[in-house]
Amino acid sequence: MDKSSKKHDARSDATRLVHGGRKPSAFHGFVNTPVYRGSTVLFDSFEKLKNADQPYTYGRRGSPTIEALETVIAEVEGGHRTVLAPSGLAAITGTLLSLAGAGDHVLMVDSVYQPTRYFCDAHLARLGVDVSYYDPCIGSGISELFRDNTRVVYTESPGSQTFEMQDVPAIAEALSGRDIWLVNDNTWASPLYCNSFKLGADVSIQAGTKYVVGHADAMLGTVTTNERAAKAIVRGIQGMGMCAGTEEIYLGLRGLRTLQVRLERHWRSGMEVAAWLMARPEIERVLHPAMPNYPGHDIWKRDFSGASGLFSVIFQPLAEPALVAFLESLELFGMGYSWGGFESLAVPFDPSEYRTATTWSAPGPAVRFHIGLEDPIDLIGDLENGFSALNARL
Repeated sequence: MDKSSKKHDARSDATRLVHGGRKPSAFHGFVNTPVYRGSTVLFDSFEKLKNADQPYTYGRRGSPTIEALETVIAEVEGGHRTVLAPSGLAAITGTLLSLAGAGDHVLMVDSVYQPTRYFCDAHLARLGVDVSYYDPCIGSGISELFRDNTRVVYTESPGSQTFEMQDVPAIAEALSGRDIWLVNDNTWASPLYCNSFKLGADVSIQAGTKYVVGHADAMLGTVTTNERAAKAIVRGIQGMGMCAGTEEIYLGLRGLRTLQVRLERHWRSGMEVAAWLMARPEIERVLHPAMPNYPGHDIWKRDFSGASGLFSVIFQPLAEPALVAFLESLELFGMGYSWGGFESLAVPFDPSEYRTATTWSAPGPAVRFHIGLEDPIDLIGDLENGFSALNARL
């Protein structure tokens, strides 16, 4: 390793986010990589065309804009290669299709993002891939579920609705010596607060739509691999014709530069609001891995260096009209899907109908909150008004 590489490795993630993938000298000094729109890339000679002997050969395969985002994501993730996808779900489905084929078996965590479950049940099954769901708290016990044809173990820690923490290192240890890929959805913490590869993953996925973009204005997915998985992922995703839109990639670059300061604000504000909610008599419990009394907190403390603004709460038993009054009275919390943007959100959910390996039971309804960049005192005031409306309907 040369001296420049050593200097580069010593940089903090915050610095990598600002400087990674940028080459101002190549673009007349402009600090942001320009948006390269296009499909056709011309070659200077037949020989270059024949041998694909130039950095960019076709718009779907790469451009300076694409390279800039892939480079900085790979640096911050600590991976070998990053490939972009048109959405977080596309990153997930593209990865599964790249690593598993007809006759293979996939172990999928039961707390997984619901659209992933739909893809497994509706499409992987149709293609001859057998999918089994497992308890997110299984840890090293997952070895009892391995088959001779198991090819992928998929983790999402914490689960993005119910926030069970997975012992990913224990799962990775159980996979040791086996021809099985370990895939981790790292969207909740981002690579700033969790390094999937240090936990033992081969592939780390982010729904870039969330914290990477950060402004609720673009769909994007990222798939980062270690060296072992790179060829399969690149060939698979590129071979399926997946490519993120040029404007979306640029918005991902724009958002990524401020990820460190935004995510810290989401984390701190989320903790403040979660602690306040925990003290409310209307709340039965708060599902937040960074809260000291939460099951799985020890895993979070061991494997994570921070949290995000996403968590859930379980209400005490109440009728739906009271919950509706609570949600509809909120002014600063919008009711809408996704998360990771500057805005705060509140969405009710009930996973009882689609869990298969575990049973979801709660005394009252569940609501997932995303704490945005507003002042947490104002958000708490908005929630107080919501509880007043709720209690008026009891």
